[in-house]
Amino acid sequence: MHEYPAFDARLIAPAQVAEALDVTVDEVIALTIEGRLRGTRVGSPPQWRIEEASVTEYLDEQAEETRRMALWRQSNAASFPELWGTGAIRNPD
Repeated sequence: MHEYPAFDARLIAPAQVAEALDVTVDEVIALTIEGRLRGTRVGSPPQWRIEEASVTEYLDEQAEETRRMALWRQSNAASFPELWGTGAIRNPD
């Protein structure tokens, strides 16, 4: 769950991540606890810090998931003749 970041990792505050992702700080912390973002608590009192690289990876994963869902919806909407390359095409581009 909470891995220690590499020494060269850039750590950023949850508020910065929240602003970049357009979500709340609580959602950023929840993503970290779920393991979807890498972060750790540092200092006294402990405060969350998120690895900048994990934010980029998270955004890449979200983009890939969106791409796959779009392809899935497109394949569900295709007719058999479209898939087989025969017959009439319902929705030509």
